[in-house]
Amino acid sequence: MMRTHLCGELDESNVGEQVTVAGWVNRRREHSQHLAFVDLRDHSGIVQCVVDNTVDVRSEYVVKVSGTVTRRPEGTANESLATGQIEITEATVEVLSAAEPPPFPLDERADEVDEMVRLRYRYLDLRRERMQRNLRIHSQVNAAIRAAMVRQGFVEVETPMLMPTTPEGAREFVVPSRQQPGSFYALPQSPQLYKQLLMVGGLDRYFQIARCLRDEDLRADRQYEFMQLDMEMSFVDVDDVLAAVEESVLDAAEAVTGVRPDAVPRIAWHDAMNRFGTDKPDLRFELELIELTDVFAETEFKAFASAGAIKGLNARGAAADWGRNKLDGLTDTAKSFGAKGMVWMKVGAEGDDGVLVLDSPVAKFLSDTERKSLVERTAAEPGDLLLLIADEWHTTCEVLGELRNRLGRPPVNEGPYRYLWVVDFPMFVGVDDATGRPKPGHHPFCHPHPEDIPKLESDPMSVRAWAYDLVLNGWELGSGSIRIHDRELQKRVFAVLGVEDDEAEARFGFFLNPFRYGAPPHGGFAYGMERLVAILAGEENIREIIAFPKPQSGLDPMTGAPTEIDPDQLAELGVRVLPPIE
Repeated sequence: MMRTHLCGELDESNVGEQVTVAGWVNRRREHSQHLAFVDLRDHSGIVQCVVDNTVDVRSEYVVKVSGTVTRRPEGTANESLATGQIEITEATVEVLSAAEPPPFPLDERADEVDEMVRLRYRYLDLRRERMQRNLRIHSQVNAAIRAAMVRQGFVEVETPMLMPTTPEGAREFVVPSRQQPGSFYALPQSPQLYKQLLMVGGLDRYFQIARCLRDEDLRADRQYEFMQLDMEMSFVDVDDVLAAVEESVLDAAEAVTGVRPDAVPRIAWHDAMNRFGTDKPDLRFELELIELTDVFAETEFKAFASAGAIKGLNARGAAADWGRNKLDGLTDTAKSFGAKGMVWMKVGAEGDDGVLVLDSPVAKFLSDTERKSLVERTAAEPGDLLLLIADEWHTTCEVLGELRNRLGRPPVNEGPYRYLWVVDFPMFVGVDDATGRPKPGHHPFCHPHPEDIPKLESDPMSVRAWAYDLVLNGWELGSGSIRIHDRELQKRVFAVLGVEDDEAEARFGFFLNPFRYGAPPHGGFAYGMERLVAILAGEENIREIIAFPKPQSGLDPMTGAPTEIDPDQLAELGVRVLPPIE
């Protein structure tokens, strides 16, 4: 071995030993006319080496140092360093690789460097303690999840990367076929179809840490390429699937933090929307939506009288922090989320009638009874700020959900880990403008809630799916469902969606035909590994826990991808590139 120890693992127990360490020069400092200090760094930490002053090494040189571990002289220990009680003396240095000065400092100061510069030199950025820590947390999470799945009887199977296009709701990356000109493979949005066929094949319990690709706009919690824990189980109900997934995510959290989170609570989708205005609520703060529709049932205020639903938030003690200009800006924000407007009210002291005064441009339009009922329903106190939205139910919930997060949500990495299961999602969401048919809430293979199957044709928009999401600190980690395993029920769902038998056969025959030969009841789930790791690592952006991510533009500053293809290669693939649309 080129080295006997890692830099960061040396301590006082090694005093007197002859050791050899190797790594990068973190810093070189003059000590005297004859000696210099070299702080040597590898992934485990930093150790101080006392070397001859004539040794010519600079920052980021790769060197091997051999010497004797000794205690540092009294009064020179570095308490902020794990190896701060010792140093390597009588050291000899061998330069393994010289280095030019890096384009940015490889310490915490790099956090202030433009991200495109960091990504252009990602191989340097990865040397930093922060990035080393994040990638190792990622590895810990992968290992803990894999162990949890194997322990529960799951079998790891790799599924194809080249597959037909699928109706999973996201744009796909496609790959032209050289042998079948004019035909294309799709890269997997997920292994959804294959994992269900594995259940038909009798595998019983499957899992995979799968690479998935979606041609969607990039953001803090989304990349073109991502890894997900993908799993499927036979002969199960919702409780069985949730228990298996929960075991894996709690194991992962415990592996990283040393503390096992509590069991994960559940909430129905409709209740989550009513209380938090979102299907991925952050439970780390208590600000909840307040139902006010009945308070204004007889109102003469036109903006409220014509609304399908009225809800509000009570931002306790916030009235003094919000001046008129800021409130006008918040109103514009509400409109940008889809609201027709927003009503704000600052709560003052009691008036002559014994009711708290509501300072608002619309207060004069409310009756005394309405003002009193509003104060009681919101449990308002002097200094509170009330925000009200009146609109259709879904819009009212969503807008207030966004405002709730703006007002109270802490950073993703703050506070406890608050997992939540959201269950009983709608089977269908909205109507397709082109066909007039309902659109599937997730994908067309979700099993309807058994109680709602009789309403499939008569009232499809009220049908619940046996579908569920896992949420952590306001981020959706993943989703899943119990699948349809009965061909006749699948046909009924397709009919609601306007997919006729011949179209279903053409698009999904390879998937549905195996169900003719006996498919077990089954269900599954998938969650994003990067999202889970980012929260456990205390990062707001998943790019910080991926070795080689893409920036928001999708253009890779390190490799230059995507790049043009040689015309001969295009011709071989039977592909012609059209000129840009002007």
